[in-house]
Amino acid sequence: MDARLLDILVCPVCKAALEYRKAASELVCKPCKLAYPIRDDIPVMLEDQARRLDEEAP
Repeated sequence: MDARLLDILVCPVCKAALEYRKAASELVCKPCKLAYPIRDDIPVMLEDQARRLDEEAP
């Protein structure tokens, strides 16, 4: 994932910064507890395509 792209991408729901999780190939919004998938190196920034995160330890 390009670092410049990560700097400008924000959660489409709350506009918070996203955390890149390379192993899971997803971008995570901690406030919304959503994980947006990355498919073919393209982030899918649609709320209905995001995965809800279970309660995770910080």
